[in-house]
Amino acid sequence: MTDEKQFIPEITTYLKKDIVTVPEIIKQASGIRIFGKTIQSILFSTDIAIIKNTNADAVIAVYPFTPHPAIIQGITSVADIPVFAGVGGGLTQGKRSVNISLFAEAEGAIAVVLNAPTPLETIQAVAETVDIPIVGTIVSEFTDIDEKIKAGVSIFNVSGGAKTAQIVRQIRAQYPQLPIIATGGPTEAAIQETIAAGANAITYTPPTNGMLFKKKMEQYREEEAMKYQTEEETKRTI
Repeated sequence: MTDEKQFIPEITTYLKKDIVTVPEIIKQASGIRIFGKTIQSILFSTDIAIIKNTNADAVIAVYPFTPHPAIIQGITSVADIPVFAGVGGGLTQGKRSVNISLFAEAEGAIAVVLNAPTPLETIQAVAETVDIPIVGTIVSEFTDIDEKIKAGVSIFNVSGGAKTAQIVRQIRAQYPQLPIIATGGPTEAAIQETIAAGANAITYTPPTNGMLFKKKMEQYREEEAMKYQTEEETKRTI
């Protein structure tokens, strides 16, 4: 055995080299193993073009509208990575969340995500219906973790803004082996702090489609300018 990092061959193609990559530092997280798949980095997006072009281990598809089967179907049909599907918990609760959870499982989602306000009765009903993990979102240090675990939550997704690392640290002190996903923040230092606090996996918010297109258009303009300059120089030397 050697302590040296093992070399990992990397394969890509010309057309697929320009993808959304998650920060390398996320690999310091221990990961969460779900159905044999180890997940460290989780892309926070519902944009199927970005989901199709990323090196993240999984995608968490939650959005500020009532969950819809067509959205889940669209994402799971395109994604070649595991999907954590949002099934409500705020505006959408009860039977509808249960039905959408069952649909998400049928479409191949690796887990369902319930938002912070989800009533315990909804968590219990979902847990009795699906055979995939329930991810419970935590937005405050005042959340009662015990009651959510008893109701059926098996993974916690901490999204506490500036207090995320603090909340993760608080949960980890009380539950040493509980699977925790957490938002990493905008900088590598923030991601590292969240991992050090005890997060097993990190969610990463990618640049928007508009931002990526802006960068691409700037590149194309530069290429056009260089091409023009080269042609002008060629004309002058003839």
